[in-house]
Amino acid sequence: MENELKQLIIDALDLEDISIADIDSHAALFNDGLGLDSIDALELGLAIRKKYNVKIDAEKEDVVKIFSSVATLAAYIQAERS
Repeated sequence: MENELKQLIIDALDLEDISIADIDSHAALFNDGLGLDSIDALELGLAIRKKYNVKIDAEKEDVVKIFSSVATLAAYIQAERS
């Protein structure tokens, strides 16, 4: 699931110079980690909704935690799908 999600991030955000191996599952997606921004979060949220039929509500209290790393995002998607 995590590698699938990494590929989705690369594809959805057109990260041409990054491979799956370059993304640490536990590293931050924003700021010092992968360096994503709020626009990237919106695009990624849309891609996740299309691929996994899981909506991540931006108003959710724990949205920052959900998007903190690939691992937390994968765990949230798996929990919502089951």
